[in-house]
Amino acid sequence: MTIIHAVNADTRPRHVAGSLRDRLSVMPAVVVTGARQTGKSTLAQELTPGRRRFLSLDDMDVLDAARRDPEALVGGDEPVTLDEVQRAPDLLMAIKRAIDRRRRPGQFLLSGSANLLLMRRVSESLAGRASYLTLWPMTRRELRGLGRCGIWEELLGAPDRDWLDLVAAQPGEPQDWRDLARRGGFPIPALRMETSRERAVWFDGYVTTYLERDLQSLASIAALPDFRRLVRAAALRLGQLVNQTELGRDTALPQPTVHRYLNLLETSYLLVRVPAYAVNRTRRLIKAPRLYWADTGMALHVTGSGEVPGAYLENLVLQDLLAWRDARLDRAEILYWRTASGEEVDFVIETGDRLLPVEVKATSRPRLGAAAHLRTFRAEYGEQARAGLLLHTGPALEWLAPDVLAAPWWKVL
Repeated sequence: MTIIHAVNADTRPRHVAGSLRDRLSVMPAVVVTGARQTGKSTLAQELTPGRRRFLSLDDMDVLDAARRDPEALVGGDEPVTLDEVQRAPDLLMAIKRAIDRRRRPGQFLLSGSANLLLMRRVSESLAGRASYLTLWPMTRRELRGLGRCGIWEELLGAPDRDWLDLVAAQPGEPQDWRDLARRGGFPIPALRMETSRERAVWFDGYVTTYLERDLQSLASIAALPDFRRLVRAAALRLGQLVNQTELGRDTALPQPTVHRYLNLLETSYLLVRVPAYAVNRTRRLIKAPRLYWADTGMALHVTGSGEVPGAYLENLVLQDLLAWRDARLDRAEILYWRTASGEEVDFVIETGDRLLPVEVKATSRPRLGAAAHLRTFRAEYGEQARAGLLLHTGPALEWLAPDVLAAPWWKVL
């Protein structure tokens, strides 16, 4: 068992930190989940106020104690941080009893890699006792030491007419988005590794650990070659509509197996499916989602390609949006929009009854035609829709049309 006194001076602050503190000040338990190696353990060690017991269930002695005498492990007056708690899900009942005996804000901070069984047990055992946060791979501004995501909150809070001045005031300089996509947002390869070869070794080890350890804790996968084939096929379809029948045909797998494997990837926070926007919320569940990855570096490694297609710039924007969305107390939805005739908008941010459409173009010189679908969306939804935002790779910051602002992606992210 370890008492945390100091933190690693090299660690960059995370956007979710403020939300974590807020929740710990109110709820007796906060649960932080996400993919392995996104920085959950570091976040838990650094950002929990005061002196806490820090226990990792990756430590075999701690894991043994959790299984033999869970009441003793979580008892006492000190607040407790339990890392990799999915390794002993039965511990949750002891935590529930400890909360019910003496309900105190910040009593437990639980972190762990995503697990269907764990999340079901958490929601059942800690109903009304816990708040939930997701830690995604690091955003561009987190990697730069700024401890935040893009300026989505500022854009939503400002009148549309003020957007140009707001974006122009943002610090920073042009950056090669392809380099950012290759590095991804996992802290170790993004911050500590300079060469593509080093990162390839790290990603290869990550995939092996995921397949041989994490995946087996989620579900029994007997045919790992089949699963690997599906993972690569999914990565090659980044940014496209999910078609499970087509994926099954290309990987020689039955559609139910494809469905199961995609769900496992999403549960592990490696795959992200963006639902379609529709006024009728039930239809959002019926329309095909678009497929992205939680980390662009991982997706590129899985494909084995040296090329970085434009869809990866969309994926970088999505990664930033997810980090922003899941740290908010007021829920926002991240969706895409597509008509039967093929008009589409990459992302629609839905907050309350307002919609902010965002288009991403891997071009340095956007023309008026690039704003056409944004304008169609605005015409369709009228006053409910904010001005359109078109993110591109060039330096120009200008109103392409009275209702569409073109901005460099690095000024917003």
